[in-house]
Amino acid sequence: MAWAGVKHPDKVIPRSILWSIVAVASLYMTMNLGIISVVPWREAIKSTAVVSDFIQRLYGIGTAQVVTVLVLWTTLASLFAVLLGYSRVPYAAAIEGRFFSIFARLHPTRGFPNFSVVFIGVCSALACLLTLDIVVNALIVIQVLVQFMAQVVAVTMIRRNRPDIHRPYKMALYPATSVIAFLGWLYILVASGLQYIVAGIILLAIGIGTYMWRARSTREWPFAEEQA
Repeated sequence: MAWAGVKHPDKVIPRSILWSIVAVASLYMTMNLGIISVVPWREAIKSTAVVSDFIQRLYGIGTAQVVTVLVLWTTLASLFAVLLGYSRVPYAAAIEGRFFSIFARLHPTRGFPNFSVVFIGVCSALACLLTLDIVVNALIVIQVLVQFMAQVVAVTMIRRNRPDIHRPYKMALYPATSVIAFLGWLYILVASGLQYIVAGIILLAIGIGTYMWRARSTREWPFAEEQA
């Protein structure tokens, strides 16, 4: 029997995301409470392998070494899954003609986007040369500028300019919720540090400029009217 797909995806998918956040947060909170009940939080803050320390105190060094190997294996599997997943984003954009065509290349026998996988893998490896706080701050600023704050503005513009679009959910206390969300992300952005903000703005400007250059050459928005 052919798979019919998700019924009412406009409602099911957002609900699944919200329930997943609740489930993961609950599991993560339970795990952390279990760890700090054995390893004091002052020691846990300074630990670089807190799960191994936790197991070592309960079952000894041998079991801790086994658990450490399992944690590393799980981490590798997670990174592998993320690498394969995110490599599909530039691949899909390239297939639609909205990104560099080289990212649309497929492996001749395995059929996966090999160039995209290698590119993201190399960039990730280069990012490992930086300290963790630099990587985290940079990613936060990039996501806040490019995605989170932009989404708040986009939702507001859609509600004002496209009333014809079907919206299965309503935003409670709108527009106060949008303003609060935007100010919250703005606070996180400002608290990240000037150097990260400047770098994020430069990256955003490069992205916008690249899109405008391509849109002008392909006569897409906002240059679509020039085609007439």
